[in-house]
Amino acid sequence: MPPHEAETIAGHFNEKEFDKNELLVKEGRVCNEYYFLNEGFARAFIHDINGEDITTALYASNNVVCELFSFFKRIPSKENIQALSHCKVWCLTFDELQHVFHSMTLFREFGRTILINAYASLKQRMLSALQETAEERYAFLLKTNPDIFQHAPLKHIATYLGITDTSLSRIRKEFAKNPLLP
Repeated sequence: MPPHEAETIAGHFNEKEFDKNELLVKEGRVCNEYYFLNEGFARAFIHDINGEDITTALYASNNVVCELFSFFKRIPSKENIQALSHCKVWCLTFDELQHVFHSMTLFREFGRTILINAYASLKQRMLSALQETAEERYAFLLKTNPDIFQHAPLKHIATYLGITDTSLSRIRKEFAKNPLLP
């Protein structure tokens, strides 16, 4: 993207900060902001039918953080997105995003790429939950997002992986003994 177009796009974003544990998106409300996480860590979570807190996504710096279904469909979110540390984000409202999408072809292509990557990541995560062992899912998270282990409580990582805290502890011990596991 040419620098002048990148500067024009950047001019539509506003900087915002969130304290640790503050919600960026709240369940039951329409997600109206699209965030680029400049610094910090965040997670998306729901409450299952038993009221248990289940982490559905983990976000590290330099990632888009948004409840895309609520944002684009303009319906109340079923998820919360919470800062796991102090976060600095660049944000764009729904209306601002629509304006930039319709006025700048290069941004529209960039946005399309973001959506394709989000879909691919979601699909990969779904298939992983169905076809891979807990150890394989842990190894993939460790390989692709190692910093999250420094910033997310283990209980959130366990629910994200679809396992219990006890299973996560066992897997971590196995990996500590033999780092060449999956």
